Amino acid sequence: MTTREVVRKRQLAAACQLEYTMLVVSTLGLVALGLVMVFSASSARSQLGGGDAYTLLIRQGIWAGVGVGALLLLSRVDFRALRRLALPLLVVSFLLLLAVPLIGTTVNGAKRWLTFGPISLQPSELIKLTLLLWVAAYVTSRKRPPQTIGQLLKPIGIVTILAAGMVLVQPDLGTAIALLVGVAAIMLVSGTPIRVLAITGATTISLGVLAIWLEPYRRERVFSFLNPWADPQDTGFQPIQAMLALGSGGWLGNGLGESVKRAYYLPESSTDMIFAIVGHELGFVGCAVVVLLFATFGWAGFSIAIRCQDPFGKRVAAGVTALVLGQAAINLCAVMGLAPLTGIPLPFVSYGGSSLLIKLAAVGILLNIATSHGKSSAHAQVPDRRRRDSRPRPARDRDRRVADRPRRVGELRRLA
Repeated sequence: MTTREVVRKRQLAAACQLEYTMLVVSTLGLVALGLVMVFSASSARSQLGGGDAYTLLIRQGIWAGVGVGALLLLSRVDFRALRRLALPLLVVSFLLLLAVPLIGTTVNGAKRWLTFGPISLQPSELIKLTLLLWVAAYVTSRKRPPQTIGQLLKPIGIVTILAAGMVLVQPDLGTAIALLVGVAAIMLVSGTPIRVLAITGATTISLGVLAIWLEPYRRERVFSFLNPWADPQDTGFQPIQAMLALGSGGWLGNGLGESVKRAYYLPESSTDMIFAIVGHELGFVGCAVVVLLFATFGWAGFSIAIRCQDPFGKRVAAGVTALVLGQAAINLCAVMGLAPLTGIPLPFVSYGGSSLLIKLAAVGILLNIATSHGKSSAHAQVPDRRRRDSRPRPARDRDRRVADRPRRVGELRRLA
């Protein structure tokens, strides 16, 4: 092994270690911040309701402990084994989604949970991960990624639309959007033409607008987003209170546990609107820390995807990272009044056991992919988007002209 190869190998190991460390630090930082903010946002309301101030903190702490256990387990299990399990896991997720309308539990008008004694499971959170695993496994098994709308539709588009439609029925528009973002990221990395993705995206957005218009509560959310002050006591109450909480926090906030918005002034303060409580209590600095942690997570996740030589791992890493960042962007934009409310929680931070468990399990898969750099053969790389396949290209005319240049120069010299 030459000196240059040794140096390159050390640089690769250092880069992999940096990505691994940044992914762990950003994830655990968001989880820790989430535990603190869930307690701060829920304690006052629990006490005013005659309950224990630590109830939601204990529940979230238990889910966080189980999630970290899943993270450690999956970080040590070879991610390639998930390729064979992708289809069975997807089938289980669909069966759980089918069970929600039959035996599901309704909370705040939405039927999204399956209750098993003291445990509540949200199948829509599970299908986010299993759908990405299946799409990555299916595309990897094909010789070429989908090149036309018809190839994209069958079967990936049909399965994705079916999953998103079942989630919309619950109703849960935010999760459906997050599903589409993750699948689109996998298709983009795989080499599906931009034109095909653009046409498919435009069609999907049109169907989404139709779904919003057909559901009265979604129309109210859109109209309240456009002009929340038109009905400040009803449809515009939540977005107005969120903006007031963020704006009144200032640079350093009012202090941890000092937010008055958490006591019935801001609905869903420990779940969908927890970022508003962060802004009110920790100010601009606290909000910037949250955004910085998500940016660090995105940098580490996409760096792992770019560096990974295994095609299945590359697609899974890109899909999981896009899913987390997409969900975070939707939540942050909704809280800041830049997008309509969709009811989607902030990953790792908002209260919710199913969401936290699945996200931490997905991070465990990312960590395993990060530690697998260099273990795959070089020919396993996903083909460059500029090339439709990995077959060697025939010599172009320019290459032939370059090869013939010495002969032509010699002929010109003889003529001179």
